[in-house]
Amino acid sequence: MLKNADNYISGEQMSRELGISRAAVWKHIKKLKSEGYDILSVTNKGYRLKSVPDCIDVSRISASLKTEYIARNIRYVNVTDSTNDEAKRCSDMPDGSLIIAEVQTAGKGRLGRAWTSPRGAGVWMTLLLKPEIDPYRVSQITLIAGIAVCHAIGKDARIKWPNDIVIGGKKTCGILTEMAAETDRIAYVLCGIGINVNTPDFPAELKDKATSMYIETGVMQDREEVAAKTLNEFERLYNIFIKEGFAPLLDEYRKDCVTLNKKVRLIYDHETVTGTAVDVTEDGALVVDTDKGRLNVTSGEVSVRGIYGYI
Repeated sequence: MLKNADNYISGEQMSRELGISRAAVWKHIKKLKSEGYDILSVTNKGYRLKSVPDCIDVSRISASLKTEYIARNIRYVNVTDSTNDEAKRCSDMPDGSLIIAEVQTAGKGRLGRAWTSPRGAGVWMTLLLKPEIDPYRVSQITLIAGIAVCHAIGKDARIKWPNDIVIGGKKTCGILTEMAAETDRIAYVLCGIGINVNTPDFPAELKDKATSMYIETGVMQDREEVAAKTLNEFERLYNIFIKEGFAPLLDEYRKDCVTLNKKVRLIYDHETVTGTAVDVTEDGALVVDTDKGRLNVTSGEVSVRGIYGYI
């Protein structure tokens, strides 16, 4: 009604046409304002819609997909705690389903960190996957998603092992993969991807660590296009992985990995160890040469010299 009105529309007219009370109209207006709609309220005139928020258009994502099954079923939510948690609540959806949100109130990063997910600024999405693979291979899906995002956003994007995408040494995307399984059978895998697309700035404590595609280019980006490119690339890589494993994708990952041939600091066996990252194995482990010998690192905290403040 607000979109179709040429001027102000009174609360009385809205309540009459909608068959609800004036108080109910006010509550709905208040909710729309909280979701980013700019609505003018003037006594004795009513309400007028000034502008609408930049919302993800699912139909535009679908129209740009070249996939067979990835994101062919999409669940869009305006506000959720996190898209991974939303996916857990609807894990009966088909393999390849996508959950995408405008806002995450409790977005999750790796190692339990929070992930800032403001409205209209990024692509916050999770793929629900049901692969018939051994559970130990699931961590490699994180690496596949990293390659997909790198290829999709371009702009000198590189992978900081295992799951951060950085531009100019600052993080622009995080990937969080979770799994539900029974002994040797996977129930489902959640691959959460959060991309800072049009975030204009960051809090003081993040300015030296985080960036966005907009900050790096000075140009507002098409969020639907970023999402669709990522999903198209993900299916290509994922299909290879399911059929042949991660080995055929190693060269692509190594080429995009900023960690390789850099000084790194890692927490290993409750100790802080420094060394040089020299390779990534077929299992997705980071190979580091240290004073204690060559280590294959599969998890934990790894800092790269010159990135996120490690000097």
